[in-house]
Amino acid sequence: MKKIEIVTTFLEYDSLAELATADQELMNRAVEVRKQAYAPYSKFRVGAAILLEDGTIVVGSNQENAAFPSGLCAERTAIFYVGANYPDKKILKIAISASSDLKVTNTPIPPCGACRQSILEYETKQESAIEMFFMGAEGKVCYSPSLVNILPFHFDKDSM
Repeated sequence: MKKIEIVTTFLEYDSLAELATADQELMNRAVEVRKQAYAPYSKFRVGAAILLEDGTIVVGSNQENAAFPSGLCAERTAIFYVGANYPDKKILKIAISASSDLKVTNTPIPPCGACRQSILEYETKQESAIEMFFMGAEGKVCYSPSLVNILPFHFDKDSM
């Protein structure tokens, strides 16, 4: 038996104002699209903004459905749109903002497990890291240099 220790490192910003201007703009797009989320059941709204290598920004918000789990998270809405419409473009960054109609969300909220797996698929496909920024409705912002950083034990094409 051997002990395996995994260490991940994040940057935590006290507010959106501390980010570089371009990263603030990307997160602001996530915040704006979050407000368009269709979340009548969970009351939990998420917005995602993806920056492609050519400067294109693709956004998505969560879309719920009464026939749960037929809905789709914001991150997967956006990343699958990229895959369908920009299949040869690399994804550089993704910004995610989440809020609740029921309580204050001012701590960083990372993507769910299904979204992490989907983002990982594109990181693996393009053979380069996807930088991630995530936050609640306001307050601190977390930065991860790649998806693998937040999902060190992952399942990808090499697992099959």
